[in-house]
Amino acid sequence: MSDILIVDDERDIRELISDILEDEGYATRRAGNSDEAMAAIAAEQPGLLILDIWLKDSHMDGIDILKTVKREYPDVPVVIISGHGNIEIAVAAIKQGAYDFIEKPFNIDQLMVVIRRGMETSRLRRENQALKRRETAPSEMLGEASAFRALMGQLDKVTKSNGRVMLSGPAGAGKELAARYIHANSARASAPFVTVGCASIAPERMEEVLFGRESDESGVVPGLLEEANGGVIYFDEVADMPMGTQSKILRVLVDQTFLRVGGSSKIQVDLRVISSTSRDLEAEIAAERFRRELFHRLNVVPIAVPSLEERREDIPALAEHFIAMFHKTQGLALRSLSEEAAALLQTMRWPGNVRQLRNVIERVLILGEGSGPIAARELPSESSGPVDEGRVVLSGAIATMALREAREAFEREYLLTQINRFGGNISRTAEFVGMERSALHRKLKSLGIVTGAKGSGRGDENEDFEAFG
Repeated sequence: MSDILIVDDERDIRELISDILEDEGYATRRAGNSDEAMAAIAAEQPGLLILDIWLKDSHMDGIDILKTVKREYPDVPVVIISGHGNIEIAVAAIKQGAYDFIEKPFNIDQLMVVIRRGMETSRLRRENQALKRRETAPSEMLGEASAFRALMGQLDKVTKSNGRVMLSGPAGAGKELAARYIHANSARASAPFVTVGCASIAPERMEEVLFGRESDESGVVPGLLEEANGGVIYFDEVADMPMGTQSKILRVLVDQTFLRVGGSSKIQVDLRVISSTSRDLEAEIAAERFRRELFHRLNVVPIAVPSLEERREDIPALAEHFIAMFHKTQGLALRSLSEEAAALLQTMRWPGNVRQLRNVIERVLILGEGSGPIAARELPSESSGPVDEGRVVLSGAIATMALREAREAFEREYLLTQINRFGGNISRTAEFVGMERSALHRKLKSLGIVTGAKGSGRGDENEDFEAFG
């Protein structure tokens, strides 16, 4: 339990309150003037502050200390006590962010009620911060595809630095997961990870949400930048940040200070910045919707997050991961994935990427047929209407071709899909489609698909192929 700091210029009062609280099981510290108080707070943030307004031989009175504490340590509840109390002083203290106000001489029962409530508030705030930190534990990043391994190699490198990272890739590819991975494996792992959804915050509220606000009515309300102090601030879809806010964020990146909305004192923060975008920021800059200076500040280490189409061979493993996850979190049936269903998932189009795959698996488990292996027929069809089992639905383009052209188009697309599915491994592709490797080479050549192999010294299993039309 965090301790309670008692600040009063009268030694007897300090000791009396301390003895009462320690009898109730609370740990306490004491300070007799403003210098001692600020030094004690800086050394270790207390769970609660009991503060006298009138402090003899101090260059700061209680209200001054209150203002400083709420500016620099906004989560610490402050209980004001005074022997010269009146309504005006009490109102002023509450406006500056005090948790409560107690007059001297105080009733011990009244004091304990306020202390218990204040410490409970402090505990809940600490738990909230702990939960925010716990949320940073990333979901397991799975994959063996070459594009995914390349991504992980880049992520592992940037975890060792404090540099700004710009993650790019299509919606649903896992950019936030990559950002959380960087944070969880960095020196800031125990500090907060705070997400700023640039597309979900109304432009007129963006600055207040980011920087916080100060006012006589509501006191100090910290923003997301303060919440992230010491940790990571993640700008999700940074291209959607309002132009006016972009210039102010640029200043934060330069000197790590900012002003709250309505405030006059600069707030110092220590932040690592990670950003993401699914848009072409160079095009946004050309259209004057994004500041070039901010782009260069954020784009120190650019990392591309591959789409699910670029890592089809990972789809079965991802699907099984989601099945296990939904079983654990929602109690849905722990089903396996049939070979036919896995193959179908690998050949489907995934414009929504990993997020879409997750949604498909959840839907199948909710609407599923029993607890046996997931069958291919349970997966959603890519066509708009029902399809008879065993029937192949033709696209509009193929339906207008002559039989020979249509057959070649189908063979070409089918073989390209299988090659991508097996990560370019020609031996595994040949085995699956039921052809000899040499025959498959000839067929690919006849269809205008160019393949090139790089010897690895380990035979066909590590044979890499590139395919293009």
